[in-house]
Amino acid sequence: MGQHNFAELRKAMVASQLRTTAVNDPRVVEAMSLVPRERFVTADRAGLAYLDIPQPLGEGRSLPEPMVLGRLLTEARVRPQDRALVIGSGSGYAAAVLARLAASVVALEEDASLVAIGASELPASVTQVSGPLAAGWAAAAPYDVILFDGAVENIPQAIIDQLADGGRIAVALVQNGVTRLAIGRRVAGSFGISPFVEVEAPILPGFAVAEGFRF
Repeated sequence: MGQHNFAELRKAMVASQLRTTAVNDPRVVEAMSLVPRERFVTADRAGLAYLDIPQPLGEGRSLPEPMVLGRLLTEARVRPQDRALVIGSGSGYAAAVLARLAASVVALEEDASLVAIGASELPASVTQVSGPLAAGWAAAAPYDVILFDGAVENIPQAIIDQLADGGRIAVALVQNGVTRLAIGRRVAGSFGISPFVEVEAPILPGFAVAEGFRF
C-alpha cells in the first residue's frame, strides 16, 4: 500500500473515529492527521494500522485504538510549553503525536523490542528512556502532562509525585472490571481524578491492584 493511500486512511480515521467521538481539539486532530501510524505497528499490520481496534505489537502489548489517544489528549489540554511523560510508550506512536503538542516528551518503555518498531520515526523532542513503568521517570520531573499509553488499575504515588502543580494525568483506568478514560489533576499538593467515558483499552503490565488477604 502506497504512501498516498496511507494519507487517505489518516483522513478517514480523523473523519470517522476522531471527529465522531468528541476529539475536537484542532491541535490534536492535526497531530493525529500527520503522524504516520502505519510506521508504529509491525510491518505485517501496516495496512490495518488505521482500524478502530488495538494493534498487537508483540510481547502481549498492543497499541490502543486511535480514539483512546485522541480523547485523552483532548481532555488533557496539552499546551505548547508543556513537558510530558508517556508511560508504556511501546512503539512510540503516542509520544510522536504528543511531541507535536508539547515542548518535550519523555517516552518510558521497558521492552526494547517494542521501542525498535518506531524508534526511527520519533522527533528530536522525544527522549526515550528505559526502566520499570510503575516507577515513572523522576529524573526529568516535574511533568505538566503524564500519559499512560494503555489501561491500568492503579496509579502509583511515585508517578503522581512526578506531576507538576496544575499538571494532568491522562489514563484509561480499570475499576471493578470497567475501563474508563480519566483525567487526574494535581492542585496545591492534592490529586483527584475524573473519569469521563467507558472504553476498551489494552492493559499495561505492572499496574494491577494487589489482591487483599483471603482466608
